[in-house]
Amino acid sequence: MRSRRKLRTRLIVSFSLFGIGLSVLFAMAALYVRAKVEDQLVVNALQHDVDSNIERLHANPNYQAHSGLVEGWFKSDRTLYKMPLAWQNLDSGVHDISEVGPDGRIHHYKLAVRRKYGLIGFIRYDVGRDEQGKRQLLIGLVAAVVLFSLLSLALGVWLSRRVLRPVTELAARLRDFRRIGKAEPLAPHVADDEVGELAQALDEYSERLTALVERDREFNSDVSHELRTPLAVISSTTELLQSSPDLNDKLRERLKRIERSSRQATEMIEALLLLSRAERRGPTFGEITDAVKVAEDVIENQRPHMRDKPIDLRLRGVQPLKVDAPASVLAVVLTNLVGNAIKYTQNGEVEVSILEDRIVIEDTGRGIKAEEADALFQRGTRGEGATGSGAGLGLAIVRRLCELYGWHVAIRPREDVVGVVATVLFPRANRAG
Repeated sequence: MRSRRKLRTRLIVSFSLFGIGLSVLFAMAALYVRAKVEDQLVVNALQHDVDSNIERLHANPNYQAHSGLVEGWFKSDRTLYKMPLAWQNLDSGVHDISEVGPDGRIHHYKLAVRRKYGLIGFIRYDVGRDEQGKRQLLIGLVAAVVLFSLLSLALGVWLSRRVLRPVTELAARLRDFRRIGKAEPLAPHVADDEVGELAQALDEYSERLTALVERDREFNSDVSHELRTPLAVISSTTELLQSSPDLNDKLRERLKRIERSSRQATEMIEALLLLSRAERRGPTFGEITDAVKVAEDVIENQRPHMRDKPIDLRLRGVQPLKVDAPASVLAVVLTNLVGNAIKYTQNGEVEVSILEDRIVIEDTGRGIKAEEADALFQRGTRGEGATGSGAGLGLAIVRRLCELYGWHVAIRPREDVVGVVATVLFPRANRAG
């Protein structure tokens, strides 16, 4: 286990050191640039001044040497006329002037003027070299900014990788667990810090989730065994009873209803168990189901539920349609949709149409509002005016089964008369033949 150091502490320390180091480097660079430029400016100016005077004295021994950087003149009111005309009316203070120098080029000067005691003093300073120094300083600062920006970028990338490396490693381990199909403890592989706390929480969550999945698997196995066995006994017993020659028509019809209910319950259990397994492992394909035959069986099984309602329940528009899915899944979907159509229709008709790519169930019941159609597929939602002890789970199960196998189920109000149209669309990839 690595030594404990808070991730927050590492961030604070890292960026504090980064800020201090950057500030120190910038200060040192600014001082260096300033000293370098200032030294270069002074050296160049002095060297140029002394070289200029030496050359002039060599050429003319009678030349009166003077500085080209700083020049001064002091006049009285009577001798002021000897100064340039533009200077004579200047007030006391420092003025910016531009004049043509001895080299024939325009030079920029600072001219200090002072009038006092009847005297007028002029001190002129050539600022052209200062401007050159400013340009050099500006270039140096721009270069320093670019250099420090690149340095900051490099340090930021390095720090981000170093600080976030534990999180990246944790995410990589999680992806590996998904690839190999099993989870292993994460906490022993990370530091004892905030990331370690996250790893411990993930380990605890993984343990709870594994236990939940295991209980769900055991429950499914128990349900499969405990419910299928009595349903199989009921089915076989009703078959034996129906073969008895001394049964009257009334008892025989009741036994048929028991047989249909038993078969419907078996299909529902198989579909729910299949849904539970498939949502964990993925749907199973390869079992081709004849949709027409399933629809016919569903319609016959639903006729006893009409309870003497004046409803015409029929199958029409039959076209060949084979679906790549277990028959129990399609039976559960159609049983819920047809059963709802019968439940909410007091009189009229319920028609089931088999087309080449879909099954359509139309009724003349109470109808629904278009904006409420999608909400009926939510768990626990029942239609307006629903009666009985239903829990509003039928359509929710239908949607889950359809989503699992890639079908599209929808409900909408009828346009011609009051009623509902339910459609199950089978994409090309889910159809056979």
